[in-house]
Amino acid sequence: MTRLLATPAEWPRILLARAERDISVPDLAPETGPDLERAFTLGAFEGLRLAIDELGPEGVIGEVERANLRGRGGAGHPAAAKWRAARAQESSRRFVVANGYGADPASFTDMILMERDPWAILEGIAIVAYTIRATEAVIAIRAEYTEAIRRLDEAILAAEEAGFLGTDILESGVNLTVTVRVVQGAYMLGEETVLLKALEGKRGQPEQRPPYPAARGLFGQPTVVHNVATLAAVPWIIANGAAAFAAIGSPDAPGTALVQVRGLETEGIAEVPTGTPLREIVGLTAAFGGGRKIKAVLVGGPSGGLLPADLLDTPYAFEALRSVGGHIGSGSVVVADERACVVDLARLLTRFCADEACGKTIPCRIGLRRLAEIAERATNGHPRPTDAQLISDLCHDVSESGLCDHERLATLPLTTGMRYFRSELDDHLLRGTCPAGVCRPIAVSGAAH
Repeated sequence: MTRLLATPAEWPRILLARAERDISVPDLAPETGPDLERAFTLGAFEGLRLAIDELGPEGVIGEVERANLRGRGGAGHPAAAKWRAARAQESSRRFVVANGYGADPASFTDMILMERDPWAILEGIAIVAYTIRATEAVIAIRAEYTEAIRRLDEAILAAEEAGFLGTDILESGVNLTVTVRVVQGAYMLGEETVLLKALEGKRGQPEQRPPYPAARGLFGQPTVVHNVATLAAVPWIIANGAAAFAAIGSPDAPGTALVQVRGLETEGIAEVPTGTPLREIVGLTAAFGGGRKIKAVLVGGPSGGLLPADLLDTPYAFEALRSVGGHIGSGSVVVADERACVVDLARLLTRFCADEACGKTIPCRIGLRRLAEIAERATNGHPRPTDAQLISDLCHDVSESGLCDHERLATLPLTTGMRYFRSELDDHLLRGTCPAGVCRPIAVSGAAH
């Protein structure tokens, strides 16, 4: 079971506040989270009541806009802009879609949130639906998350019985039907237009944008798509005020984020303020144990950037990470020590991204496959003299012609590998050696150990 990591007492808790409190309750299993009655005593649905009784739709949008809430699904789009665009559309039918699919197979931040506090997600959905005049909402989740599915189904029924969902929410005349939809597919389902296609029963491939889902989304209707962590932050903002949220974390994207950290000895999930240096996030695990030194940190999941140890002071924030070749992505931070071969790691990640590509565009379908083959040559002792330049050219062509973020980001393991670990790549391509002694049949260089 993925555990929650202990964090400094001064770090604020927004997304997992109720879940962390219930860990200390002896008769409550921490993996299940609070029932509605207990969640209500801890503040659940207070934000929804304030939104309906006091703020109104425009007031809610203004509050979220002043809070500068940005999507936690990786792209970081301003939430209020999506809501305003969807509300402005002339349509009798609108949707809210909560993306809890958790496309990264090694990251369970979405699953933990849905298991520990489904009420925050449901309240966030209800506030968004009320704001954009939606009467239907869908929570997309992968089939393997059986406990999360059970918890969400139970929570929806309990919230309907209590008047927080369903017909005439809080006697306001607002109606909202929330459905849990199990979807099966590939890594690409993390992209919002691909997810919408899957929910429609169509082949999961990205769409050209614009039009954006806020104008034409699920079944051609205005749709707001948010990651479940984004939705879970909304009730806190409404209940505590935009200024309180904006004062937390990085000014360009305030609040907190869920991060799955895999250190050298332990791993777990933590809620961290945005803008926290990578060094502090990595330090939440026994990352420096066993006398091993950090060689690289993979930030962002399979399409993330491989950053060297001397960039550990980089803030965990959208623009700061992009400037060094990383991104927030799935919220995954993986530490590798000197035993790892960066070239082999980049090869593995590129192969994964190539295998998971939907095949809609030629640069992605063929370009990523060629990059994986070149990386394979570099690690099996059969490189070509032009491979370094070929990697650079192909990475540029694939990322610059991308239809979706999968294409634009899938080259990051190789490009950051070349940028920060070029000498190790040259060892493989020019000298036929692997300093880490990982690649076979390449010989281990004499300076490795």
